[in-house]
Amino acid sequence: MTLKSENPLAHLQYDLPAGLVVFLVAIPLCLGLALASNTSFFSGIIAGIIGGLIVPLISKSQLSVSGPAAGLTAIVVMGLERIGAFEGFLVAVFLAGIIQMVLGFIRSGFIAYYIPATVIKGMLAAIGVILILKQLPHAVGYDHELFGLAFQEAGDENTFTALIHALGHIEWGALVISTLCIGILILWEKTRLKKMTWLPGALVVVLVGALLNLAFQIGAPFLYLKGEHLVTLPEVKSFQDFLGGFTFPNWAFLANQEVWITAFTLGFVASIESLLTVEAVDKLDPYKRKSPLNRELFAQGTGNIVAGLIGGIPITSVIVRSSALINAGGRTKSATIIHGLLLFLAVIFFWPYLNQVPLASLAAILLVVGYKLARPSLFFRVFRKGMAQFIPFLVTIIAILFTDLLIGVSIGIVVGLFYVIRTNFHAAILMVQDGQHYLIRLNKDVSFLNKPLLIKSLEGITPNSAVIIDGTKAQFIDNDILEVLDEFKIEAQHKQIQVEFRNISNYTPPARKVSFAKVVPPEEAIADFVKLIVINYAASRNTFTSKQSLGKGKPGH
Repeated sequence: MTLKSENPLAHLQYDLPAGLVVFLVAIPLCLGLALASNTSFFSGIIAGIIGGLIVPLISKSQLSVSGPAAGLTAIVVMGLERIGAFEGFLVAVFLAGIIQMVLGFIRSGFIAYYIPATVIKGMLAAIGVILILKQLPHAVGYDHELFGLAFQEAGDENTFTALIHALGHIEWGALVISTLCIGILILWEKTRLKKMTWLPGALVVVLVGALLNLAFQIGAPFLYLKGEHLVTLPEVKSFQDFLGGFTFPNWAFLANQEVWITAFTLGFVASIESLLTVEAVDKLDPYKRKSPLNRELFAQGTGNIVAGLIGGIPITSVIVRSSALINAGGRTKSATIIHGLLLFLAVIFFWPYLNQVPLASLAAILLVVGYKLARPSLFFRVFRKGMAQFIPFLVTIIAILFTDLLIGVSIGIVVGLFYVIRTNFHAAILMVQDGQHYLIRLNKDVSFLNKPLLIKSLEGITPNSAVIIDGTKAQFIDNDILEVLDEFKIEAQHKQIQVEFRNISNYTPPARKVSFAKVVPPEEAIADFVKLIVINYAASRNTFTSKQSLGKGKPGH
């Protein structure tokens, strides 16, 4: 499937409603992550606006959405504590943006290509599982916290305790709204309503949730939701109030060592998280477009420079909003820009109306998004590919669930790398046996890592047999491997094993080892010399071809 036109204006019928959906999802995320970062609500909104209006103008990613990220909250909290002032922290955000631009200039985006596809699938599935676990409490009205993604919640709460406590604090109005909204979304996917691309189901459930709650206020007050159960935008009555909310950096903090430490930490972590997200979004893109990763680093760096200058918390490309955009039918970056523009307008003009939207209806949207990211069929599909694919996939999910995105992906990469090395370890040496005839084929690069497997293979060769050691397909043979072959050549003479080396260009037949610990009588030395000549002559006369000796093993394949 290809997109007929890359002109953003050609797809407004899809991008406009998708941008509206992402905007509604972004509001509680911006507010919640600002709260989790110990900063003002306004700094979270500013970060969301920058992610929607500044970053997409530079980025070439069509479906990636940027904004404040859960993976950075711990760094923000730690940086604020160490620096001691928000104005000083903004200097660190500004410097982090410059670091990201430098990383883009030196073309560091290639790092993302070294992340195994299984780990990226695990990351997406983990985000889906987290969304489901985190939104279930909001779906039943337990709005203890806004939409955070970390395992540890405020106080002594974590993901699982919040689920348990939610069962004892059910708001029946929230449960009715979320259940109805989920039903509408499922209906929208399974019926002809899906063809109404100009009206996505996610937008419908937001309107239904708000209207139904107003109906509760009139006809069923015991179900009516208010206060913490609704979206809460800060009150801004004019554009001057909006500008008055900006906070500017204090450049005197450039002399503070903690500012530089925080800047480098933010710059590298935000870059890696953005690269991971863009790679994942490209996999979700129904049109399979590829985003230039170095350009993305420039875009994210620019966004953080602006955030540092006007009082926003740091931003990255974020998977939740990006997934919501894709599922809402967005096609180009116009949807991202629309979501940023709506954030800007909503803060000034529409905040009273948006504050009527129940969190339960937004939870319904994110629950469906989470299910699509972590469908049971995905787990079965990866499982059928074997343990080398399934274990890194599963470990990535579990690690992200109990830590955070960056640590979890790092653990997944380590596990995935183990299986890559293990697979390569076994594929580098192939041994085929046909009776007393053996073929050992060295494939690709054979390094010291393959030494144990080679030794084990050579030890399995029985006396009075014949073996070909074929290096035709080997591009490189380590000196450690050559030493093992040297030792085996000598050992084979004592076991009456005929050995033939093929296409091992840097192999040199070993010299006879001489022991100086023992004086050998001349008659024994002459006898050994004659014996060695006879053995080598017999070996040269009895060489065999792989086709004649190993018909069953088919070494040519």
